[in-house]
Amino acid sequence: MLMTPGPTAVPEPVRETMSRELINPDVDPRFREIYDRLTERLATVYGVDAADAAGNGASRDVVVLGGEGILGLEAAVASLVEPGTEVLCLSNGLYGEGFADFVGSYGGDPTLVAAEHDEPLPLDALDDALAADDADVDLVTMVHCETPTGTLNDVEAALDRIEAAAPAALTVVDAVSSLGGVEVPTDRIDVCLGASQKCFSAPPGLATAAVSDRAWAAMEARDPHSLYANFLPFRDVSDGFPYTHLTTEVVALDAALGLLLDEGLDAVRERHAAAAARCRERGAELGLAPVPDPERSSPTVTAFEVPGRAEALRERLREEHDVVLATGLGEGSEDVLRVGHMGHNARVDRVEEAMDALAAVL
Repeated sequence: MLMTPGPTAVPEPVRETMSRELINPDVDPRFREIYDRLTERLATVYGVDAADAAGNGASRDVVVLGGEGILGLEAAVASLVEPGTEVLCLSNGLYGEGFADFVGSYGGDPTLVAAEHDEPLPLDALDDALAADDADVDLVTMVHCETPTGTLNDVEAALDRIEAAAPAALTVVDAVSSLGGVEVPTDRIDVCLGASQKCFSAPPGLATAAVSDRAWAAMEARDPHSLYANFLPFRDVSDGFPYTHLTTEVVALDAALGLLLDEGLDAVRERHAAAAARCRERGAELGLAPVPDPERSSPTVTAFEVPGRAEALRERLREEHDVVLATGLGEGSEDVLRVGHMGHNARVDRVEEAMDALAAVL
């Protein structure tokens, strides 16, 4: 049983869809119909499919690129950063720090505003960085769910500060591990990133984004040089896609989103919350503590502290119980064991089976 925080288990109806005859995305008009339906379904999940009566709604263009979720992070930077672009990278984890690396590689000027990986986002330090005399911030990046530690960050509090102190600054949020299982404030984000293999329970291979008008304008002004790590060619695909799209992954994600929306977003989020709560209850019974405090732990993943034992426990779970969990990443690789209760796996019965196995090997 696969209980990792991505890739997640793919339900049978999605696997059946993938087994159907291949559609050529370059010549078969059916593919465009599927892609359009997919982006409409994604807009509903992002919460950007409607405007208010005054026309001021959360409307965003939703695009789907062919590539694993990390492509979205790089494409956001490649599309918005050029030499001299001032970027604040707000971070309390591995992926938040990774944004600064991307910014540097595309010639931008990153300022890492960082906290320890088990701490909240450093909002006071963000205030200081925004208020600095020489601050001329073009872009701010952050991560909603830092999967390596199971932390759900308060991005709304960060957005409040950015909107007040630097309203012209664009915002990029990695919501790869939260979108679909947790509500994301996409209407306040210029580029909100997702991926197929997390809460959607489709195979890895697609990066998604909801992009604001002002982000599009910034991209057009910069004229990104990359073809592949570039959102612009996907803004208007009426005359075709910039490259042969990943047909099987597109139909799979479309099917997976159909299941999610049939269930209802509120019900899906409640299911994630119930699975997370039960996982942590079982962990407490076993003497295991989550890495962040429970109030900051994500409904999509729980990271337990197991100092020096993570790899050994993971191997025993796989070999003795056919349960696959994930260790931590980077510095936490030997000290953290992660249970992915996201997407199809956000079910109490699956959590119980995984935690029964963990109890047996502790």
